[in-house]
Amino acid sequence: MKIGVFFSDLGKTAVYYPRLAKVTGSVTSCIFFGQLLQWRSRSTNPYDWIKITIKEIEEETGLNPREQELARKELIERSLLKERLVNHALEFWLNLEALEEKLHELLHELKSNSTQETASNNLELIPANPASKNEQNIPWQRQPIAVKVTPNYQFSGPWQTPEQFAEFQKALLEYAKEKGFYNPSEWVFKTIDGITKGIVSPFWDEFVQGIPLGESQKIKRDWEIEPGIAYPAFEEERIQYYVQKGEPLEVAVSKARSDLRNPVLGKDLWEGFLRKCDRIADEAIKAKKSGIQTPYLPPSFRDKPNVTKETVMQKLAALSPEFSLNSSNYQKIIELNSNNKIGEDKNLNSSNDPPRVEALQAAYQTPMGRTLVEKQIAEHPEWGYAIIDGEVVDITPF
Repeated sequence: MKIGVFFSDLGKTAVYYPRLAKVTGSVTSCIFFGQLLQWRSRSTNPYDWIKITIKEIEEETGLNPREQELARKELIERSLLKERLVNHALEFWLNLEALEEKLHELLHELKSNSTQETASNNLELIPANPASKNEQNIPWQRQPIAVKVTPNYQFSGPWQTPEQFAEFQKALLEYAKEKGFYNPSEWVFKTIDGITKGIVSPFWDEFVQGIPLGESQKIKRDWEIEPGIAYPAFEEERIQYYVQKGEPLEVAVSKARSDLRNPVLGKDLWEGFLRKCDRIADEAIKAKKSGIQTPYLPPSFRDKPNVTKETVMQKLAALSPEFSLNSSNYQKIIELNSNNKIGEDKNLNSSNDPPRVEALQAAYQTPMGRTLVEKQIAEHPEWGYAIIDGEVVDITPF
């Protein structure tokens, strides 16, 4: 067989970047991540989750299910990948922002190491006695590295005292943590280093004036009632767009708010939303003129109460007071388990003294309590309880 024909029968090739493997954790993770990246580039909407089966990945890369599982674990641990189970199928989300930061750190490290290696190996051919041109066997000398090191170096900037400088660093660090920066300390260092080099920073002006960091840099867009908060009807309209596409509600909210934080996309969506509002208003005016007292308005235009932690806690407390967010579900389950153990020690775990069906059913509704209740019922058949269609029921005839 000719070598060309032989290689053509092997199918597609799969390549990887060795430097990217340092970021993803291994060659296997690099190949897996690269395959997902290719599938993402084929999608028309970059905000969609990647829908691909384990079998398809194996056909494209040769990675078996076990190798894919290890690759996913490494990528998730490095915050480069998210996965979810939808209708018994895995979907993936690539965190390209985290990848960009890690690649930037890797390239910076490689560049720094390369510079040090070049400096140590950079020998300039300088004769020991330049005046004697005809001298043979001239010894070569290492070129001196002209780098001055300042002992006890300190940042110099607009701050007046070391205490003020320390307070400014703390404020920057808290701001970076609040914003969720990947490496807050590195961001603080770059910001202060830029100030010492003469770069104007609004953070220092805000710190001196005593206003929260980043407050003066917020821009209120046309579609926002205040910086970063869109009109409720506009936001709800975008949320319903993703809900209609089949996204879970929590994912739809996240995607909608991400779209409205994008100044270019948000502006385009706002213009389309205004046109829709104008059309709805014209139709409502015509309907009123025709004698209709309450013209139709889309759900996004109706007043909705704000969903807060307090409102959710009140509803859960009304439905199940014993296992609401106001109390710890875990503590309730621990107490239930402790009572059962105490009963075992006293030999009281008999059919005459079983726990109430209502208490077991309430505990079974929580993810943590489900396993515990199933275990208790299996260990105590004398209770006469069973789990049928997700309900704890008494199967004894009397």
